[in-house]
This record gives sequence, structure tokens and C-alpha cells, in this order.
Amino acid sequence: MPNQATASGRILVVDDQPANLRVVSSLLSRHGYEVVTASDGAEALAMLPELRPDLVLLDMLMPNMDGFTLLGEIKQNPDLLRLPVVFLTVAQDRELLLRAFDAGAVDYVTKPFMPEELLARVNAHVGLKQTRDRLERIARERQELVNLVAHDLKNPLSSIWFASDMLMKGETKPERVPRYHRMIHESAEDALGYIRRYLETQDTSRRPDAVRQASALRDVVDWLVDRYALQFEDRGVLLQARAPDGPAMVAIDTLVLRQVAENLVTNAIKYAPQSNVDISLRSGGAGFWQLLIEDRGPGIARDLQHALFRPFQRLAHAGTDDGRSSGLGLSLAKQIIVNLGGQLWYEDREGGGARFIIELPAFIGEPDAEADDASDDAT
Repeated sequence: MPNQATASGRILVVDDQPANLRVVSSLLSRHGYEVVTASDGAEALAMLPELRPDLVLLDMLMPNMDGFTLLGEIKQNPDLLRLPVVFLTVAQDRELLLRAFDAGAVDYVTKPFMPEELLARVNAHVGLKQTRDRLERIARERQELVNLVAHDLKNPLSSIWFASDMLMKGETKPERVPRYHRMIHESAEDALGYIRRYLETQDTSRRPDAVRQASALRDVVDWLVDRYALQFEDRGVLLQARAPDGPAMVAIDTLVLRQVAENLVTNAIKYAPQSNVDISLRSGGAGFWQLLIEDRGPGIARDLQHALFRPFQRLAHAGTDDGRSSGLGLSLAKQIIVNLGGQLWYEDREGGGARFIIELPAFIGEPDAEADDASDDAT
């Protein structure tokens, strides 16, 4: 069985000659590589999916499954397609070497080999592979960040658009004008807050989870009503809230909880546009609080509920999908809540409709000063 990979990388050496395996393994091990050996192609093929080496040194001519056959199997597997393979061969035949490159080998070393040459080629190809992996990981992380920012900016920008559109129509009741102005201002502040938060999460010295953070659920409910009540009234329906006395403190950053709850409210606006929406609080299990967001829309069909929290899953009802949703909202919301020790789930509402429940651990003690400052910035 292979040991844990070192910083230098993991090499799979495939050769039917035990002496060759010993010599190559000894050389590479002395220079910091983890080396795993296989005596034929079939054995190597069985190892590869779990082993995931940085490089394969492969004897070209072996009994049973030879190097060309194994290389062909590797290139047919999407998970192994980009695995670099270097042939070890006594062959000097030009046609055979060209065939090796055509089959997907990145290099070859002739036997008997010079230790310096083999080591130099291994270092070069492992370095290239690890650099490529690192760049691809950075690209994925940046794309994920772009997706997060784009998704979470959608809600405050939609509120800005709604309020500005109502003002531009010139039909707004005078008493509502200050509320629309405040909605525009606060939504812009939220958008900037989201961007600032994402930038801070890229700096490990300023990660928000390094402090004890707390949110008052009642304040978040009041914020949701203040932010979205006019949009519901514009549709001829109501956003209604019920909350017990007391703040009901939970262990989560206020801005993050707003984002999660806001996603659920805007989903209700989109998928149940003619329904009232109810927001309520209740005690969950021991040491937990629950925030419920419920509507009387069509709900989620049972055959779709299993996919509800998958990334990029858009569960649109007829006539409700405008094509602008990324399908990230519920997946990201659940991921955030679970990472904080809570749960987010869906239930069919009695009498029809949808019910989403956010359950979070109750906060005990006093939040850190840094957490208080962050909460103040979010208001």
C-alpha cells in the first residue's frame, strides 16, 4: 500500500523486471518522491483510480498487458486523461518511439538510463503537472468566488431596480418615497458589504470565522419585512412576520444570515408570486432556534425535492423561470448553514405550499468586539 504522498510527489513505476523496480524506486525515494510499484499493466491499472499519482514511469514492453495497452486504458479514462506518462524502454526504433508519443506519452527514457537524466525528466514532468493542478485549482476557486459574488449581488441589485423603477414611474404615493430612497441606499450598502466580505475571506488573517459572531433573529426578520414588504404590496400580497419577544440569538454573522434568508424570500417572490409569505421563529431542538419561511404557492414536486439543494439546479414552475437564475441560491444557502453547525431543509406545508426551515445553534455568551463591529456595518 502507498504511504502518504510527500511534497515532492507520487510516482507509479510499472516494470516486469524486479531489478528495474528496485533501482528506480531507490533513486526516486532518495530524492523525496513517494514511489509505488506494479509488476505489470493490469496491476497498475487497478491501482490508478485510488492512487492518483503525479507521474507514471511505464515499461514499454511487458508480457500480458504491455505499456501501450495500459496507456490506451489511461487515456480512455476521463479522470486519468491528463496524467503524464513517461516510457522506460530499451527500444531505439524511431517508429516505436513515434507511436509512443502518438499514444499520449509525454516523454521516454532509454534503458539502461543515466540516473541524472531520469531524475531530471521526472522532476520536469512532475513539476509541470503540479503547476497545472495548482493553476486549475486557483481558477476553480476564482470562478466559485465569481459565482458567489454574482449570485449574492443579485438580490440587492434587484431591490435597487425595484425601488428606482417605482420612483421613475412617477405614480408613487408621497409617503412611500422615503422608503424607496432608503431601500436604494441600504441595498447599495449591502452590495458593497458583500463585496468587502468576499475580499476579506481571501485574506486568511481576516477570516470572519476567527471571531465569535452572533445575530438576533428578530432583527433579521424585521429587516426582511422592511426590505421586501413594498415589493409584496406591489403584487397585492403580504409579507407577514411572527416573532416571540426577545432577540433569539444565534451563532452566525448577521450579514450572512440575511443573505441566506433573503434568498428564500426572493425564491418565494419568484415561484409563488400571488401568495402571502409568512416568516416566523420558533425554538428548535435543545440549543437551537428555527427561522421558517412559508408560502401558499405550488410547492416543490416530490420527484424534484431530492435535487433541491444541488448546485446549478433550477426548479422552475411553468411561467416562472426568467432564465436569469444561476441555480446557486439554495445550494449555497445550505452549504453556509451546515458549515456553521446548522441545517436547512424543505417541507411541504400543510394545506399546500412550501416551507423552508433554517435551524441554527443558539448563541451563548457575548460576541467578540470584532463581530459587533461587523454587525454594525451591516445595518
